[in-house]
Amino acid sequence: MPLIDNAVYVDGVRRAEPASLDLTYDVLRAEHGMAWIGLYRPDEDEIASLQDEFGIHPLAVEDTIKAHQRPKIERYGDVLFTVLRPARYIDSEERVEFGELHVFTGPDFVATVRHAEAPDLVKVRGRMEAAPELLALGPQAVLYAILDEVVDDYAPVVAGLENDIDEIEDELFASTSAVSRRIYDLFREVMEFQRATRPLLDMLDLLKTGAAKDGGATDDELTRYLRDVHDHVVRVVDRADAFRALLQNALTVNATVVAERQNEEMRAMTVSSLEQNEEVKRISAWAAILFAPSLVTGVYGMNFEDMPELTWAAGYPLALALMVAGSVTLYRVFRWKKWL
Repeated sequence: MPLIDNAVYVDGVRRAEPASLDLTYDVLRAEHGMAWIGLYRPDEDEIASLQDEFGIHPLAVEDTIKAHQRPKIERYGDVLFTVLRPARYIDSEERVEFGELHVFTGPDFVATVRHAEAPDLVKVRGRMEAAPELLALGPQAVLYAILDEVVDDYAPVVAGLENDIDEIEDELFASTSAVSRRIYDLFREVMEFQRATRPLLDMLDLLKTGAAKDGGATDDELTRYLRDVHDHVVRVVDRADAFRALLQNALTVNATVVAERQNEEMRAMTVSSLEQNEEVKRISAWAAILFAPSLVTGVYGMNFEDMPELTWAAGYPLALALMVAGSVTLYRVFRWKKWL
């Protein structure tokens, strides 16, 4: 069901757990507290109900229905619309899975719309209910807790990416074609991770200074909590930047290694071709040397009657001498040309 958890709080304490959105609105008006509504992949009717009750701007509603938004924080009157990109590292597949979370905060309500499994907002709600003095600070305190959970969930992602990069560095000089693909895929994941985390710096700056709050500065205690989340985001962003630089270097080194390997193969092929050429020269030279006496014997083997050499007493020795002289001459010529 789209409605995952739903409660009305007064002074940081849970007072009611209405079974529907309409009942939540009625209890909220009666108790004058804060409603915290948790939705998971709601349909347009649930979103329209929130819009009618809390006056959410149509542009924010459109973004929520369509999803696939980048991290951002926007104010529409007294309603703050926040988009977050939670992430989790799937160790069995060695990849990062990115989700999307929309948070509407107004003067007396918080509505979360999840489009993925992460983050675990049940844990966030339990943590805030265990600290009623913090929950009593209102919707912005809930927004802080959600931001803190999303940023904390980035830690396993950073560790997983770091482990993958270490493995790539070990495989970089190995003779495997899968390394290039793995580097490229990991580089894309790091870029996506940067797009999910870097905007949080400006978003938290706005929340800390109160620029995102309608009508005043953020509570001092809440500002301290937001500053702590900001520090964590800075560390995550720095690590992501370092990962991107390492992978860029790995891509360059891998391209160099591949080019060197190809050059070695070309050199080996060239050497092999030259050796084959030398062998062909030797074979051709010996074939020519053997062809010279074969030519003489072939001529005399025709046995024509009008061959005066057949009646010469010196004909046979002369033919042998001619065959030897021809072969020796060719041998010397090929030696001089370094074919032999």
